[in-house]
Amino acid sequence: MLSVGGERFALFCAWQLFTIIVLGIGWRVAAPLNGGRHLAPFVWGRIVRDSAGSCLPFSMVGGFVLGVRAATLRGISWSVATLSMVVDLTAEFLAEIVFAVAGLLVLLARSADQSLTRPITIGLVLALVAGAAVLRLQKGLVPLFIRFGRKINDDWFAGRSEHDVASENDLAAMYCRTGRMALCIAVHLVGWFCKGFGNWIAFRLLGSDIDVTAALAIEALLHALLIPAFMVPGYAGVQEAGYAGVGALFGIPPEISIGVSLLRRARDIAIGAPILLIWQLVEMRRLRDRDRLKPEGDMGGSGAKGRV
Repeated sequence: MLSVGGERFALFCAWQLFTIIVLGIGWRVAAPLNGGRHLAPFVWGRIVRDSAGSCLPFSMVGGFVLGVRAATLRGISWSVATLSMVVDLTAEFLAEIVFAVAGLLVLLARSADQSLTRPITIGLVLALVAGAAVLRLQKGLVPLFIRFGRKINDDWFAGRSEHDVASENDLAAMYCRTGRMALCIAVHLVGWFCKGFGNWIAFRLLGSDIDVTAALAIEALLHALLIPAFMVPGYAGVQEAGYAGVGALFGIPPEISIGVSLLRRARDIAIGAPILLIWQLVEMRRLRDRDRLKPEGDMGGSGAKGRV
């Protein structure tokens, strides 16, 4: 981070924030809501989700949960936030497969060594099959997701009107809206290309003369390799090994590839730490406001009502 200089590192972070905003728009497209005023909660939820996934010792699933939590604090109902994220993850995964296929085509055009390309090709074919299976299964599982969520979140749904909680039919219809789903995939594909361009910026900051196409391909193939490691917190160690291996396919020295991975981690911490701090301040203010609005009999356990 010090080697690239403060101004250039700030530019690198700014591009990542732009990329996260694009991905947040993709989540908003998946939600069955009308009105542009609902965009900010989804962008904020996506920023918290990525910050938690990169800075906290949780798997990526933990980041998903906190992202939904952050969106609900901005006025989005739990049911809409949760189920739209399921749809959003499906769209992002399908866009990732398209992006990875593009990266594989670039690799095939630049390398004739089948011993290197065959494992990646097999992995992408399996990912395509898995993506089709997930898309098909989730349509039938949507009602189960909703019922399960309501059972473990009775307090959240208590006192909500029917208008506040989306119906199962409305949420299941998200998968049936072909145009909206296609737009969500397209937005996420733009987001993946933004990630790839950020990868090119990182390589250039460290002195590599890599071209944009190769940087996009490295990003695409790297994430294809990271799919099985989604339970590893922050892809610790896996990301560095993946960079070194995929970068070698394009003639990038391992010290440069690992340097890019470390630069990305520095960027994620520089963005994620303040975001998580702001989120915790919002949570604290919400708790104080809730305690302030509690009836006097509910505080301190005094009185007959308090004892009950």
